[in-house]
Formats: sequence, structure tokens, C-alpha cells
Amino acid sequence: MFDVFPGRLLICGSGGTPAGLLLRDRQLTDRQTDRHGDRMKSALWSLLLCAALLRSGVQATFPLSAGDPQLIAAQSYAQSRNNGRPPLRTLNLAKTDSQCRSRPLDLVFIIDSSRSVRPGEFEKVKIFLADMVDTLDVGSDATRVAVVNYASTVKIEFLLKDHFNKPDLKKAISRIEPLAAGTMTGLAIKTAVNEAFTEQSGARPRSRNISKVAIIVTDGRPQDQVEDVSAAARASGIEIYAVGVDRADMQSLQLMASIPLEDHVFYVETYGVIEKLTSKFRETLCEVKVEVVEDPCKCEARLAFQKQTQAALQQLTAKLADVSGRIERLENMVGRA
Repeated sequence: MFDVFPGRLLICGSGGTPAGLLLRDRQLTDRQTDRHGDRMKSALWSLLLCAALLRSGVQATFPLSAGDPQLIAAQSYAQSRNNGRPPLRTLNLAKTDSQCRSRPLDLVFIIDSSRSVRPGEFEKVKIFLADMVDTLDVGSDATRVAVVNYASTVKIEFLLKDHFNKPDLKKAISRIEPLAAGTMTGLAIKTAVNEAFTEQSGARPRSRNISKVAIIVTDGRPQDQVEDVSAAARASGIEIYAVGVDRADMQSLQLMASIPLEDHVFYVETYGVIEKLTSKFRETLCEVKVEVVEDPCKCEARLAFQKQTQAALQQLTAKLADVSGRIERLENMVGRA
């Protein structure tokens, strides 16, 4: 605030934004004018400074006019970026893992229970299978699950047609015992293709377009050939995920898995953390349904905001034009003084 001279008060807000401008006119005698001439010049220059700050503040806040090419280009760029984004989505918190809706699958777990897998570690594998079952929408018309257990030999623990609810599946999983011997992974894959993924065993016919998925869990190097048998399985329409634990051979995992490998090959350091893969598979297999929460008034709100902004710009432009006119008049007064 500048106390210019008796009867004239100039108030300039911080940051160049005017808190108000008060000019009270008093009639000055010629002697008063002469006496305060110098102070008047100083006050006018102060007013000019305030106006300049006001102008710069407005221009800094609204640097582009409505038709400015730079603004149009910026809006076009923002629109193109926004078009590539999905609509705002939020999870429906009422849904839980047990209510997850997966795409229907014929899912076969192929689990390594060779000698290298200790009893406690094999229990971790069974917990992982049970957790996976919990995330799936299990049923005769939904996801069907089978388990192939292998070491030197292969044992089909249960078929796709055997259990259509989660409690029965989890009980069947709890009864699985390790076979303890070698690691015939190729034989296990071949057995799954020939005996577990058949219509006689509960797989849906190809005409129903049900995805067939195999998840292989192993901690060692296969003692037989896996490349050709895995390729044949994939060619028959089976999508293969390979999970390696601890000493698992990464090259073998890559030979078995479907592509892209970054989506189908997983590795964990110990069986103690294998359950952490459940969420990874849940994202892929469970296809969590989310509700698209769109604000029905979003477009109207955006238009209202644009209108308010445009009105504010027009008011500021009018005020700036008024201030500019006052500056010109004051400059003339300074020139005459």
C-alpha cells in the first residue's frame, strides 16, 4: 500500500494482484498541486508499477488466448493421449477373491514331486494349488481343474470331470502324496495332453472355445526331452505356464512355456514364497471384473468449468483494458506535470 498524498490512496495487492484501487478526489489548490507535484509523480509511477505487475500476473496465469494456435495444439495433444487411455475404473469392493469371475478354463496343474522336493516344500505346492482354486470360478460350466503329479513316473491325481466345486477340489489336493524319484517332465506333459486334456476326461470340445491351460511347477532339470512334446502341446491349443523354483533350469522352462515368455515363465527362489504367484496368475486367469465408474455429469462439469474459465478470462481482460486506459491517462498527467 502506498500513501500517495493527502486525499489520494493507492492500494496494490501482493504478487501484482490488485486488492483494490481507491482514488478519492479532493480539490487541490494550485499551491497544493505545486507542493505535492513531486510526490504525485512518484505515486503515478507506483501506480504504473502496480499495473505492470497486474498485467504480468494475468498473462502468467492465462498465457494463451482461446484461439491461440499453441493452446489448440496442446489440447489436441492432450486429447490424443487421453484417447489411448481406458476409462477411469475402480474395483467394486463388494467382490472378493471367492467371487472372482474367470473365463472358463480347462486347467491342468502338472506338479513335480521328485526327490529334490522335500515333504515340507511339497506341502507348500499343495497350498499354492488350493490358493489358486480359491481365486477361480470353479464349476462344470466354468473352470474345471485336474492335477498331474510326476517324478520318474506320472500319476493323474484327478481329472477335469471329477470335481466341480472348491471344497471337493481342495480335499482332493490335500490327499496328494509325493512320488519321490526322478524328474520326467516331458513324460508328464505328454500324459497331460493324451489323458487329462481329452473329452473323455472332462475337457470341453473345441467347438465350445474353452481355453486349455497347463501350469507346470518344477524345481529341477528335466531328465527327458521337453522341447518337442511342449511344442506339440502348444500346437494342440494348450497354453503352457512354467513355474521354476530354486534349482529349476531356466532354459527348460523357456522351452516348455508359451509365448510371450515374459508372461508365461515364472521363477521363485524357494517354495516358501510360491504362494505369492497366486496374484500373478489371478491377473491372467481370473480376469478380475471391475466396474467402470463413469461420472455421468463429467462432460457437463467439464463444460461448466470451461464456461466459468472463459467468463473469468473475459472479466480479467476487461479489467486489464480498464487499467491500461487508466495508465495511459496517468502517463499523460505525468507528462504534463
